[in-house]
Amino acid sequence: MKTPRFRVLPVLLAAVLSLGLHHADGQPRADLSTLEARPTPAWGRDAVIYELNPRTFSTAGTFNGITARLDDLRTLGVTILWLMPLHPIGQDRKKGSIGSPYAVRDYYEVNPAYGTKDDLRRLVAEAHRRGLKVIIDIVANHTAWDNKMMATPAYYRRDAQGHVVSPYDWSDVAALDYGNPALRRYMIDMLKYWLRDFDLDGFRCDVAGDVPTDFWEQARAELEKVKPDIIMLAEAHKPDLLVRAFDLDYSWPLYGALADVIAAGRHASAIRSEWETERAQYPRGALHMRFSENHDEKRAIARFGERGALAASALVFMLDGVPLLYNGQEAGDVTESGAPALFERMPVFWQGVERRPEFAAFYRAIIPLRRGHAALRQGATQWLHNSGEDRVVTFVRRDEREEFLVAINLSNRPFAGTVEAGGAGFTELTPGADASRAVGLPAIALDAWGVRLFRRDR
Repeated sequence: MKTPRFRVLPVLLAAVLSLGLHHADGQPRADLSTLEARPTPAWGRDAVIYELNPRTFSTAGTFNGITARLDDLRTLGVTILWLMPLHPIGQDRKKGSIGSPYAVRDYYEVNPAYGTKDDLRRLVAEAHRRGLKVIIDIVANHTAWDNKMMATPAYYRRDAQGHVVSPYDWSDVAALDYGNPALRRYMIDMLKYWLRDFDLDGFRCDVAGDVPTDFWEQARAELEKVKPDIIMLAEAHKPDLLVRAFDLDYSWPLYGALADVIAAGRHASAIRSEWETERAQYPRGALHMRFSENHDEKRAIARFGERGALAASALVFMLDGVPLLYNGQEAGDVTESGAPALFERMPVFWQGVERRPEFAAFYRAIIPLRRGHAALRQGATQWLHNSGEDRVVTFVRRDEREEFLVAINLSNRPFAGTVEAGGAGFTELTPGADASRAVGLPAIALDAWGVRLFRRDR
């Protein structure tokens, strides 16, 4: 492949844009909390994201298999479809029998097992017709070893002996070198192609924290000239990414605390502590994707148990940020090993909804509840003390019109105690609860893994 010509201006522009965000050595500033996060379109701030693996979502494992079920996704209440990598998969040094979708062989093509580019265009157009947005996964940190870009060796990072290297211990992929301006141009032109030719609404960017922030800032500025109203999701927990480049990132530390509380008996107040640390480190108004499972982690049922998985999901949907549902989570899907199906062909067992009907019922209730109240989507968050903070979390979500008090028991033992309720006037809004039950705050009782929700006008 012919190497794109060196272009100085975009690189200099990115450097100018980064002034104030980085020290002279290129490292991020220590304190970004005095800055404002970049503004995010309302459709992004109010979103419910659905991570979708084309290989496993339907029996066919194709784009058309997704299109056929768009009405189901709209009825579920999700608003953004995130398609995991849809490019051809590298077969050199592959993982599993099929290979990892995160080992990309050609950034400009679609995996023929999923269908054609026209199939993808129809999927996006039909999603838009139903009011759904579509973003795709972009793997910008590395490629498969048989990627066509290997014809340009200067695109790749090398060790002291001149050998192309893998990032970390990911032996199935080769690391790209963003010190090369020609590579940056190639990647930005590629991103523009997907926006322009498929009318996509943005990107989820894999391992975004390992790609230089100034590249993402340069890319964002150019992508907005193609389509201004996009969002970009960073797979990272890195504050400087949310100043100019990305709309939201992963709340990895909060997920880690949640997993430790449920699965390892850590004090439940660790969740509040991680939230407060996050708030102190990030620019004001920064937006985070909240999740209880994704393709990099064991399925929530396998890690937390069935009722624990629902309690974890209640936290995800009631807390500030943007909640994520992962491919089949709404049906209580789980593989035999509990691991996500990344390297093999294991379609979601949709019939599982009959075996675990409480999962479908839970999401049918909690998603419309969140979408129907601005306070639960964009309202302020205030943590409340309670008398069982070793296993119970309590907090308030509020805006100028209403206030919600949320109590979640993250343990397998019932709880009876008190919460710092902050006054009277609450009525119970817990899905499935007896509306005639007396509220009784500040006294509160929770079943094992129980969730209760209260509302009042302001």
